[in-house]
Amino acid sequence: MIKASIIGCTGYAGEELTRLLTGHKDVEITHLVSKSFAGKKLSEVYGNYFGAEDKTLEAVDLDAICQDSDVVFTALPHGASAETAADLYKKGVKVIDLSGDFRYDDISVYEAWYGVNHPAKALNNEAIFGLTETYREQIKTAKIVGNPGCYTTCAIVALAPLLKAGVIRQKGIIIDAKSGISGAGRKESLALSFCESHETFKAYSVAGHRHTSEIEQEISKAAGSAVTVGFTPHLLPIKRGILETIYADLSEGVTRD
Repeated sequence: MIKASIIGCTGYAGEELTRLLTGHKDVEITHLVSKSFAGKKLSEVYGNYFGAEDKTLEAVDLDAICQDSDVVFTALPHGASAETAADLYKKGVKVIDLSGDFRYDDISVYEAWYGVNHPAKALNNEAIFGLTETYREQIKTAKIVGNPGCYTTCAIVALAPLLKAGVIRQKGIIIDAKSGISGAGRKESLALSFCESHETFKAYSVAGHRHTSEIEQEISKAAGSAVTVGFTPHLLPIKRGILETIYADLSEGVTRD
């Protein structure tokens, strides 16, 4: 039985992770940490846990967490996640980080796209990109894993095999992506409020979404050379889900077979 703890369990990513691990036959959740709701029952925040895995939410205590956890998931905002992950790593526990802090091979790319200084540069060199379709064996033994982004996962799973096989051209790839509102997280925002988002459909972060750099990093590895993409995300008036329609030209000489 794997003992797992989640720091930041009441954000949308953290709650979905909690739901998945609650139903996993080989996992026991030992600590659920929430800065905003410490002391409350999980069901007081999310009613679907009433009568089920209804743990009391805790304030962060890294020593207590590490004593009875085989793996700790950090589901915190970027920057804060890296600092917490670094402390956990020093204590010898495996860390899976859900922020963008450990997804990049080149720290300068992360800092340029996120606009912050990385607080754990040395540790970043130890991290494995958490896409099991590509790095399954490395993830098994890694002490720190940077879970990939949502748009990123869709794009890489679709494009990497085709680029690796040389089936499509590297130039001119267009990713037309749509996401539900929960992808932006649980924070309050006028743009994400009901009246601003209901019955509408809009592009956002055009030519500047952070996941562009993450996508390009991984598909460039598959292609064997630098690949740039046209990536445009759109916000759908639904709670969750992602759909990406991706356009690419076939390589010369490629047949239907």
